[in-house]
Amino acid sequence: MSSHDRVLVVACGALAKELRHLIASLDREGSGSTIDLECLPAKLHNRPELIPEAVRKRVRAARGRYRKILVGYADCGTGGLLDKVCHQEGVERLPGPHCYELYAGAEAFSQLQEQELGTLYLTDYLVRHFERLILEGLGILEHPELQDVYFNNYTRLVYLSQEPDTELDRLARQAADRLGLGFEKVAAGYGGLVDALVEIRERAA
Repeated sequence: MSSHDRVLVVACGALAKELRHLIASLDREGSGSTIDLECLPAKLHNRPELIPEAVRKRVRAARGRYRKILVGYADCGTGGLLDKVCHQEGVERLPGPHCYELYAGAEAFSQLQEQELGTLYLTDYLVRHFERLILEGLGILEHPELQDVYFNNYTRLVYLSQEPDTELDRLARQAADRLGLGFEKVAAGYGGLVDALVEIRERAA
């Protein structure tokens, strides 16, 4: 199958492992268009204002080589700017405001927010790369006083786990202790990401 018959998903690097797993599962079913995946750096989590133009650049670079291009981001803190780019470029993105709601499901995430507004959410990816993306990425390792600036209003860390892993459980608890936050684990699995990817596949067929 040539790339002109394929679908490209331009996605957040923080979703790479999960999206590759789900795409491989869909490909094994042998129905519809085959999906390729290109990921932008996960560190853009810390600079959401850069996401829209990064997506635009990657979409334009791939246009003409794929039958359809889709965006593997939710709004992700862009304040609607990503939607504007998607509209201008004629592409669609994942539903919802961010990947945390996508994993947990809209209703469950709403309940978590109502329970405790000051909640920091981590996924498997963010737990694995907590030091690089959060402590180093936000400058806390170099300037420890920034920890209070960023997290003073947080009271709880919720770990939305995708797969059972005792080492990730330990690292997530360690991250909560590092930030002085309460800890809760929610076994979210792939949540709404499965349905979203299936919908992408159906729209692209």
